[in-house]
Amino acid sequence: MIWSLFAIVVLLVAAAAWVGVRAVLAAGHLRDAQQAASRLTSSISDPAAAAGVVGRLMKETGAARDLTGDPVWAAAMGVPWVGEQLAAVRTATVAVDDVVTEAIAPLATPNGLSVAALQPVDGRFDLDAIAAMHDPAVSAAAATAAAAESVDSIRTSALLSPLADEVVRLQELVGTARTTTDALSRVTELMPAMLGAEGPRNYLVLFQNLAEWRSLGGIVGATALVHAEGGGMELADQRAANDMARWPESVIPMGPELDAIYDQKPGRYMQNVTQVPSFPLGAQLAQEMWARETGTRVDGVVAFDPVALSYLLRATGPIELATGDLLTSENAVQLLLNEVYLRYPRPADQDAFFQSATAQIFAALTSGRADTAELIGALAQAGAERRILMWNAVPEEQAVLDGTSLQGHLPTTDAERTTFGVYLNEGASSKINYYTKIDTGVSWCTDTEGSPDAALSLRIRSELPGDASLPPYIVGSGSYGVPPSITRTVTYLYLPAGSELASASSEGPGSPGFATGSDGEYTVLTWTTDLAPGEEATAAVRVRTPQTPVLAAEVTPVIPGSAGEIPAACTPAS
Repeated sequence: MIWSLFAIVVLLVAAAAWVGVRAVLAAGHLRDAQQAASRLTSSISDPAAAAGVVGRLMKETGAARDLTGDPVWAAAMGVPWVGEQLAAVRTATVAVDDVVTEAIAPLATPNGLSVAALQPVDGRFDLDAIAAMHDPAVSAAAATAAAAESVDSIRTSALLSPLADEVVRLQELVGTARTTTDALSRVTELMPAMLGAEGPRNYLVLFQNLAEWRSLGGIVGATALVHAEGGGMELADQRAANDMARWPESVIPMGPELDAIYDQKPGRYMQNVTQVPSFPLGAQLAQEMWARETGTRVDGVVAFDPVALSYLLRATGPIELATGDLLTSENAVQLLLNEVYLRYPRPADQDAFFQSATAQIFAALTSGRADTAELIGALAQAGAERRILMWNAVPEEQAVLDGTSLQGHLPTTDAERTTFGVYLNEGASSKINYYTKIDTGVSWCTDTEGSPDAALSLRIRSELPGDASLPPYIVGSGSYGVPPSITRTVTYLYLPAGSELASASSEGPGSPGFATGSDGEYTVLTWTTDLAPGEEATAAVRVRTPQTPVLAAEVTPVIPGSAGEIPAACTPAS
């Protein structure tokens, strides 16, 4: 008996040593793979070098996968507690190898990484090369999606702290890869048609100014018409939104429900098409306004903001403007949303600055100077933050964007997710929201009968300097009965679809209570606040709705640093 026990102990020690050694070796291969991956990012514009790095990546991740996949390792995964640590390592290693072999490698060609086709040459894209890239891009998106689901399934709470930290980092990394490859698969499907492979196309671009909030981001300050044909693009027209016609009634009927909430303003003024939080509707309103104004019916509408532009500037590098300013990823937001108003008191001079900057930015993006990898990442980040929105008049092309935030649909509530919509609008025709902060929080709360309610809390705060040193164009000039330096915010709260309002209350300066309306299956609460410098207002809302794994608030995209989180109050504000 004693010899049998001794033999078992020897086997266990040997197995542990075997697993430990292989774990150390696997970790070494993954570290080498990580270093190779960093070189891949820097060499993506050098096809020969990039292809060599892909081969090195496959070698290292494949070796790590082999080391964690032998029978002894598999048997050790059945040991309580220890097995869960080993299983996590195995899952993570397989996921990394799958991303490399099934996502990165298919994008490699004998001539190098084909994503270089996304870079124009002499102002023109190679549409055939982009189309040929679509199938491997779809495969890459599927592989990274599967890898993301795999690593997301790892129960990090059961892992040793160092291992848990590494798994969390991997989850974030693979999640980013999933977003990027999904965007790449959609881009390679859409770009040939949108860039005129089958005939000329025209697109209306709306520039949202986040210093004056609107539901989808900011007021439309400037517009541009982009003409695409045969892979080439040109800036065909530019117009300031405030120079365009004001229509006596909505250019497209919005229906009595929306008329009651928005008073037809999104359909009468180009500046306000982003006031309605459904971008497909706002885009069609803009399409019709542009057609009436110019006689050209565009094939699609794109909206983006200066924050998205700052991301793109990481790819293009600094751009020297005609004014002598150097526009960079670090200063774009401040320059375009605040400094220009300090420098140019006259709106006409502001518009001239924006139009000149737009032309130079467009030239930089279409010249081929942008780093492809940075550009893809910038577009993915801006899309995920709802800072780029797209609508195509061709239904089949619009369907390619299904399931993405690029479409700008109203918030989703289903079996997995419950979502509030918090849509902010400046109410006094100023650029005061450069100095305004918004905080939100959500939580499940138990009601008096023991059922869960979904709760939303939000806080709006004016951080405008109180020394009256800012020009009227920023702080307001008394429009709409609002004194200068008072921040009026009209907030549309879209309750989760199908929910029942349980309670709503608010504190702070402004109109007391809420106006109630409807937008289809959504109950909409309108909350108006008037804040002097340093003041804040809060609101708390609870609704009855089935509990889901995810509870979220979709908030108007604002300037980075202007949005934060607060605990959701399960007891409404007094």
